[in-house]
Amino acid sequence: MVTMDLIDRARAGDTGAFHQLIDPHRRELQVHCYRILASTQDAEDALQETLLAAWQGLGGFEGRSSIRTWLYRIATSRCLNALRSSSRRPRTDSPMPGFDPPDPTRLGEVLWLEPYPDVLLEGLAEGIPGPEARYEAREAISLAFVTAVQLLSPRQRAVLILRDVLGFHAREVAHILECTEESVTSALKRARATLQRRLQTSAEREPPPAPNSAIEQDLVARLTRAFETNDVDGVVALLTDDVWLTMPPLPLEYQGRELAARFHAAVTFRQGRTYRLVATRANGQPAFGMYVPDPRAKVLHASGLLVLTLAGSRICAMTRFDNSMLPRFGLPRLLPE
Repeated sequence: MVTMDLIDRARAGDTGAFHQLIDPHRRELQVHCYRILASTQDAEDALQETLLAAWQGLGGFEGRSSIRTWLYRIATSRCLNALRSSSRRPRTDSPMPGFDPPDPTRLGEVLWLEPYPDVLLEGLAEGIPGPEARYEAREAISLAFVTAVQLLSPRQRAVLILRDVLGFHAREVAHILECTEESVTSALKRARATLQRRLQTSAEREPPPAPNSAIEQDLVARLTRAFETNDVDGVVALLTDDVWLTMPPLPLEYQGRELAARFHAAVTFRQGRTYRLVATRANGQPAFGMYVPDPRAKVLHASGLLVLTLAGSRICAMTRFDNSMLPRFGLPRLLPE
């Protein structure tokens, strides 16, 4: 009855009532958009479009589903439209200038990927996923999961996230996507098979330590010292044997400690380079703003954002993003020495 009162008031033009109705779902809707689009900026845009469409379309809400389900229907539609947009293209940065990286293990399929600040995960309601959800919230926001989802077709992405992450029933997903339950079941089967192949190795690894646990803090401290002292061996000692180094939107991907050592020696720590790391968090994982000293001034220049994926007390993936990601984490382009 409280919800219907808010709906009636919002329909009459009461913006305060509309915000009371919508705000409890705002954070989870933005995360939903991010999982589909793999971009913080695109997720913010899709969320704003969703809220505008909800305000304009509230008169047509008939109450046959909950407000939450209705909002997910709008948000999912906006995300699928964004994926179909011809203007949405990955950046085509040229390869690293000034030096030659070693030959990669492979060229990655996913170029359109951005990290998600943990601060935007704060305040998410607990226990929202339905009983049919297959993924825990922490796993479903990890870079590994979001990257794997990008290998699916747009419809498969939406179905898998709605069913296996959020736990909606097949009937509800069919309503959200305006299709049949049979098509939902078929898309889900194909999506699960693709994700199983992509995430199979991840499932065999040790689980990551708890955020801010003693194990995580020790690993972060050791990595920070290695970056501060140009210690390639110190970095490599923290890696799993099958570690992946990636750097979207560049397609270069390196697997294994030997290749990681060669890449860090040739690129990361070239010419004796050292770093100051400023800790933050992304996708539920430790992350760092990277800064290099200016040899001619008492400042440090930003050199990207590094996100770690942990397995036990080791690092199983290092993903580097460019400086354009720093403002979203409240990190500057310059630091005093």
